[in-house]
Amino acid sequence: MHLVVRTFSEVCLTAGTLIVLFVAYVLLWTGVKADRAMDGEMTRLRDSWAAAPAAAPQPAPEQAPAPTTAPPPPAYPEGRAFAEMHVPRFGADWNKPVLEGTGTEVLKKGLGHYAGTARPGGTGNFAVAGHRRTYGDPFKDVPELRPGDLVILKDAAGWYTYTVRAEPLRIQPDEVGVVDPVPRRSPFTTPGRYLTLTTCDPEWGHSHRLVVWAELTGTRPVSQGGPEGLPR
Repeated sequence: MHLVVRTFSEVCLTAGTLIVLFVAYVLLWTGVKADRAMDGEMTRLRDSWAAAPAAAPQPAPEQAPAPTTAPPPPAYPEGRAFAEMHVPRFGADWNKPVLEGTGTEVLKKGLGHYAGTARPGGTGNFAVAGHRRTYGDPFKDVPELRPGDLVILKDAAGWYTYTVRAEPLRIQPDEVGVVDPVPRRSPFTTPGRYLTLTTCDPEWGHSHRLVVWAELTGTRPVSQGGPEGLPR
């Protein structure tokens, strides 16, 4: 009997140790790895911008786009960073790379752009996904966003300021229409230049999604530096 009790105790102790180690991995080590990966993506992105000629930003909402017959720009390479995002509500130092795609490995390195949705500043819906928890917790504070908050994007061409127009909405995972060009269930009813942020809900689960919508309210070329409070 004593042997059975001792064996059972050792099994419980081992199992408990493994659980503690797993929780530490999820909470700490994935965050360390993600922070390193995001820093690497940001460095590569900024190096590529420094080496490339300046491009023209998308026109601001009040500007009519000039007629053109040029072909649309090529799609972003899968898994590569092409922009960075700043959200003042999340802190002055909060900035994350935006990569093409929303696959598991992509979201370990930053935020993911839904393929086929608009480009930063472009007509349509620029839709982005990010982890709520683990892998750096990039969208941990999405529930704190409120109408009037800013989400600022920078790419090789310019800076794009979006203004949040609605409080976060909780939806089912299969409600994919929220990333349509005119997103379903959003406050928008006509074509425009929109931003959609999506993340998991509840905080440590994935039974639902949280969605935040914003509208483009300003653009400026890279040469003029970022908006007030951001790097110039």
